[in-house]
Parts: sequence; C-alpha cells; structure tokens
Amino acid sequence: MMRFGFGRSAHLVQIAKFSTQSNKFSAEKEINQVLYERGQQLYDTHIPTSFIQKCLLVFGSSIMSISDVYRHDMIAVLGETTGVSAAKKIREKMLNDPEGKSILDERPRINSATLDYDYLRSLSPNTLGRTYLAFLENHHVTPDSRREVTFVDDDSISYVIQRYREVHDLNHAILGMPTNMLGEVAIKWVEAMQTGFPMCISAAVIGPVRFKPKQRQKYVKSYLPWAIECGHKAKFLMNIYYEKRWDQDLLDLKEELNIPEFNSESD
Repeated sequence: MMRFGFGRSAHLVQIAKFSTQSNKFSAEKEINQVLYERGQQLYDTHIPTSFIQKCLLVFGSSIMSISDVYRHDMIAVLGETTGVSAAKKIREKMLNDPEGKSILDERPRINSATLDYDYLRSLSPNTLGRTYLAFLENHHVTPDSRREVTFVDDDSISYVIQRYREVHDLNHAILGMPTNMLGEVAIKWVEAMQTGFPMCISAAVIGPVRFKPKQRQKYVKSYLPWAIECGHKAKFLMNIYYEKRWDQDLLDLKEELNIPEFNSESD
C-alpha cells in the first residue's frame, strides 16, 4: 500500500486505478516519477533530493563512515544512497517467494510499538521470539535504534531497505553472533552475500582492517569461513516473516533455513 502525505491528483488516481497485481510496481514507479518531478514526498519520511545532492551524500557519508565506524547515521545514509539497485533485486526475490511476497504486501514493522514484549517473554526459551528478546536485553539494544529511510525515491524500495535494517538484530540473534566487531563483520559478510548491498560489502571487506592480532586470528580461523558458508548455503533471510514465527523452535528454524552451526570451540 502506497503512502502519501497529500491528496492524489486525478492523473495519479487513474494510474493506480488500472494497475493490477502483475504491473503493481510499474504503476507505482510511474506514480513515484510524477511525484518526484513535482518535488513531493513519496512516503512519510521521504526527503526528495537531486542527483547532485545524492552524490554529495554518498561522498560525505563514505568519508564519515570510514573515519568513524560508530556513526550509524552516516552508515545508514550511505546504505540508502548506494543500495537502490541491490534493493530492487531483493524485492524481486521477495516477490517470487510466497512468504517474501506477504511481507511486501503487508509491510510489517519491527519496533517497540509493534512488538508485544509480554508475549515474547511468555514464550519458551528455545523459541525465536524469546531468543530475540534475550538478544535485545543482553546487549542493551532496542529495535527503535534503526534510522528511518529518507533519501530513497521509491516507496516500495524504501520499505525493502527499512526491512533490512529492522531484521538486522534478528539476524544476530538467529545466527548467534555478538555485537562486537567480530560478530558485526561476520553478519555483514552473510548480509553482503545475500543482499548485495554495497554498504554491507564494504563493511565486510574494510572492517577486518581494524582488528587486533588476536581478533584477526579468530576471524580467519572461524568467523570468516562460517560467514561465507552461511551466506552461501542459508536460505534468503529477507524472505522470512519473523513476526509470524515468534513461537517457532529456534533449532527447527535454523535447520529449515539451512544455517550452519558456528564452531565456538575454535573461537
């Protein structure tokens, strides 16, 4: 469902009226183009920008992301301004999968307003929901920390990128990776191989440069081989409707998704 912060013109209504499921995104693309040319918002948080402005955002966010890996706001901007092509391919993969398509149709969000913490807490410790909640509590993180997409000039693509951000912590929880540098780089390798986002690829390649000798030894011995195997063998994680699987046994889910076990003994 497309969101607009203003009234639709007769032309936009006509486009939408004759769109069918098969050409839904073609119609949406035409609507986006009309609105973009008018300098209007395509969704609630959208900030229209020109090609030159986007180039400046790419340059500035790249410099800041490299110089300070904890500038998550700049990393998010870099992801938006360089990840549109990859996001389109992700959308196609999701459209070709029943579960992925349901996600695109229903557009669920993962944040404090949508999560039922009491329900998650009531689940068995071995379930996905309880594991995710434990991850949030143990690492003192919140699902509200993910920045809203603003610089993507396509409503459906903006959702794909937003969804990627909001399932990142779920990837950590399911794959059993910590939030330290080793865990983050490992997750980025998995995400890079599955999504093709340039931001993920650069983080996976550049991140190890900052490792200390002992970290680098662990990385080469166990984290990197596992991450590559997982990224290659695991099912496409963006197609998993996690919100409908909170009560699923985590081991069963990992087996279904073909996720290899991480050998912690070699860590």
